[in-house]
Amino acid sequence: MTAWWAGGLIAAVTAAAVLPPAAAGSGPVLCPFRRLTGLPCPGCGLTRSWVDTAHGHLGSAFELNPFGPITFALAVAAVLMVLLRRPWPTVSGRLAVVVGVLAGVALAAWGITRMVLVARGEWSGPY
Repeated sequence: MTAWWAGGLIAAVTAAAVLPPAAAGSGPVLCPFRRLTGLPCPGCGLTRSWVDTAHGHLGSAFELNPFGPITFALAVAAVLMVLLRRPWPTVSGRLAVVVGVLAGVALAAWGITRMVLVARGEWSGPY
């Protein structure tokens, strides 16, 4: 893992832990897709989900975006590995591709489902 990635992850995890959950929920909509269409993209809610996860509010974190707590846990693991100077585990090429494809399909399915429900007016959760 390069120093840039490590520094970025450390900054993101630290920001999530320092930012109060109430502050993360206020402010302008920054997502260009949502600003253009009015619909949430698959990543909408990730920042607020990370902040809630960092503050132990897992229920609302999963409600905002189910990928938030998962990616936050991976980021914390990566930060710890960097700080403890542990090598990142190697994964065979095929397994990495399969996991990446499955994660991408899951994220796309989540995003499309939420977009359709929001467009129909059937989504009652946050985004």
